[in-house]
Amino acid sequence: MARLNLVPQKREFFDLYNRAAANTVEIAQRLVQLLETYPDRCEDHARDIKELEHEGDRLTHDVVDLLNRTFVTPFDRDDMYRLAGSIDDICDHVDEAAGNVIGYGIDAVRPEALAQAQVIHRAARKLSEAIGQLEGFKDSRRQLIELRELEDEGDALARDGISKLFANGEDPLVVIRWKDIYERLEEAVDACENAADVLEAILVKNR
Repeated sequence: MARLNLVPQKREFFDLYNRAAANTVEIAQRLVQLLETYPDRCEDHARDIKELEHEGDRLTHDVVDLLNRTFVTPFDRDDMYRLAGSIDDICDHVDEAAGNVIGYGIDAVRPEALAQAQVIHRAARKLSEAIGQLEGFKDSRRQLIELRELEDEGDALARDGISKLFANGEDPLVVIRWKDIYERLEEAVDACENAADVLEAILVKNR
């Protein structure tokens, strides 16, 4: 039976959140590299992305395991679960997007998709900066505002990419594949914003 720790494990929790956030930055960077160099070394990049997705799962498991063994937590227990899950969701969506790019066997990466990946990377960096402010509930409004602006930019890129598919009279299969890729990339940006929403709610509650 797991031993229940009555001593707050504040430092360990914040370290895990910071590592999980840094992992989202890394996986987003690998996605950018995949799209920048496609099709060169695409299998290598996909393998790296998959491993980073697994690392996200491991870190989420570590947070949950520590929560289950800790009696006094640094902030609301349910919020801690939600934050860990929302960070992990980013990795899941990036992995799905990369899988679609390779699985569909596209000929070349379209500029809107690369721009979306770059937005995901920038948003993940802003989220990581904000997570770094979590210990002590320090002000991270600037990072969260900038992240939401990036989400708007990502939405605009997805709309632009999809509208071009229909405007150019593309082959229906090409339209289906690229629409799916654009939407998976958009979901990764949305996941960054969702994590920001969870973080902001935590900060509001603990000011």
